Amino acid sequence: SYPAILSRFLKEKEISAEIHTITGSVEIAPAIGMADAIFDIVSSGGTLIQNGLVEVESVFESQSVLIATPDLPAEKQEELDKLCFRFRSIIESRGMKYVLMNLPKSSLDEALKILPGMKSPTILHLADPEWLSLHAVIPESQLWEKIEQLKGIGAEDILVLVLENIVK
Repeated sequence: SYPAILSRFLKEKEISAEIHTITGSVEIAPAIGMADAIFDIVSSGGTLIQNGLVEVESVFESQSVLIATPDLPAEKQEELDKLCFRFRSIIESRGMKYVLMNLPKSSLDEALKILPGMKSPTILHLADPEWLSLHAVIPESQLWEKIEQLKGIGAEDILVLVLENIVK
């Protein structure tokens, strides 16, 4: 229950407080002298700001679940499938980085061993015929190790970009 979660949280922070469960517009409680602080489990933040309150700390992260009736009409199922596809592309991009660099052409085979990419890295020719531009997507957990290896084989001007989506 939420009061139990809040009690544990306060105890971990060594905070002594009386907990009262109220419903409705809880964000007005500090303004009318009913409370010094609130634990709001449903607010998006807008009503808190309107009432002059600021978030002090996140007590826990939440999840959402998408639920549909099993016998959706075809057009609604199509919309649901599109929505799920979009969610999956966002989820699959978490923890991934887009890396691009300039690389001596002579180091390409070594670079391909370091960066396998999703299917394969993208290789573009540069104006200087001895250099290539190499683009790949790698897990963030491997980023610095891979960058050190790439620099070791001559990679330069390495850019690391945040991924918004991976669409497969």
